[in-house]
Amino acid sequence: MAKLFLGSTFSIFHSRHIRPPLAGCHVTKMTVANHHPSLEVVGGARDRFLLSLHTNLRLPYNPFPLIAWNRHVETIFASFFRSIPQVRLRRECLRVKDGGSVALDWISGDHRRLPPDSPVLILLPGLTGGSQDSYVRHMLTKANGKGWRVVVFNSRGCGESPVTTPQFYSASFLGDTYEVVKHVGARYPEANLYAVGWSLGANILVRYLGKESHACPLSGAVSLCNPFNLVIADEDFHKGFNNVYDKALARALCKIFKKHALLFEDMGGEFNIPLAANAKSVRDFDEGLTRVSFGFKSVDDYYSNSSSCDSIKHVQRPLLCIQAENDPIAPSRAIPREDIEENPNCMLIVTPKGGHLGWVAGAEAPLGAPWTDPVVMDFLEYLEQGASKTGKFLGDSEAVQRSSGELHHMEV
Repeated sequence: MAKLFLGSTFSIFHSRHIRPPLAGCHVTKMTVANHHPSLEVVGGARDRFLLSLHTNLRLPYNPFPLIAWNRHVETIFASFFRSIPQVRLRRECLRVKDGGSVALDWISGDHRRLPPDSPVLILLPGLTGGSQDSYVRHMLTKANGKGWRVVVFNSRGCGESPVTTPQFYSASFLGDTYEVVKHVGARYPEANLYAVGWSLGANILVRYLGKESHACPLSGAVSLCNPFNLVIADEDFHKGFNNVYDKALARALCKIFKKHALLFEDMGGEFNIPLAANAKSVRDFDEGLTRVSFGFKSVDDYYSNSSSCDSIKHVQRPLLCIQAENDPIAPSRAIPREDIEENPNCMLIVTPKGGHLGWVAGAEAPLGAPWTDPVVMDFLEYLEQGASKTGKFLGDSEAVQRSSGELHHMEV
């Protein structure tokens, strides 16, 4: 794994887009702003994106004292005690092709306040999450404060989104994501589209990026706390204190299910409705309902075929992945580091601490926005600046195609 150190230099022609100079030509050297050694920063797009993030990444990752000493303390603190910014939202219920519904929450007044070409950011919360969650609200207000139009994609049953068919969402199902992105793009055809996903939302987002590949209408994306490999995540979910999270998420799933239980009356076949309604673990819920709804032979089959780790190699849009080394729910060993390093469109940042959806560090700790928010916005604003110049921020391979036959150059 190649590593850079503070003050390191490299020749301009080391970039794959730039040809070596002819013999006798002077070779210019430049210094690349680097990251602090407390952070792991790798990826095929690292050199391309690192300069835009150096303001935040050159500083040490300093977790907040007492709270961040333990990954479970940090995870629980962020979930229960992080502030929730107040913002007025306008809900749009979108009916999708199969008769199901999702809820899109926009910031009230933005349709009139912002110009039609303002960049649009789609937010995909984690399992059972929605626009009410603190980490979603902080990202929403941070982006909106910089002139971005933001919409929260509340999946079926999440964030009080209506359930109108006997089917919830899952890690495997991308149909709603396709329709939401298409709908948002049609509403603001002059704007560039971006997305940020957390946890299961990040897994779904990365799978979408991989499936769409070169045809993806997004100009860039960010994945946070992605479990990547659901088989490995499930293994760790049943160890020690992690059982607390498993039971909490199972209760949240059961609560959503029971609100709409009448839709699932008289379901035959392999469905086990009593097991889903009284699930003691996420695996129980997936066995009773999810894996049957989406046509999988077993829960393990569902987890194996719904993991986003296999999608990284197909991503053709700029993608920033941020993980915490000590995440109890998205294990570090599940990160597809090799594929991220080999993909010229991907970059990975791993913090030494952070828990799951915690990152209680940075200028706003302990009650304010997570450490990741300014990093995410720096990345997205860098992409938007590039997209504004070219009409779309191109993936690495597309950039090569466009530059064919043209002069090779680099702006420093």
